[in-house]
Amino acid sequence: MTDVVDSDELLRRIQRARSWAGREEQTWKARSEELKTADPDSSRDAELRGHTYEAVRKALDEIVTPGVHDADG
Repeated sequence: MTDVVDSDELLRRIQRARSWAGREEQTWKARSEELKTADPDSSRDAELRGHTYEAVRKALDEIVTPGVHDADG
């Protein structure tokens, strides 16, 4: 990644990453719900992955719109 990008392009890239993280968060949390009764271990793994993507999304949200989000989550 040696390309020099301007602030608008950087913002677009962050917004795309934020959208992707949001979709992954929803996918893994839904998978966790689907697996709860059939496979509790896989359900916990999927839930953890969902929380991981949630953390990434929230961090990117804070970069795009600083100070708008509450401190606790």
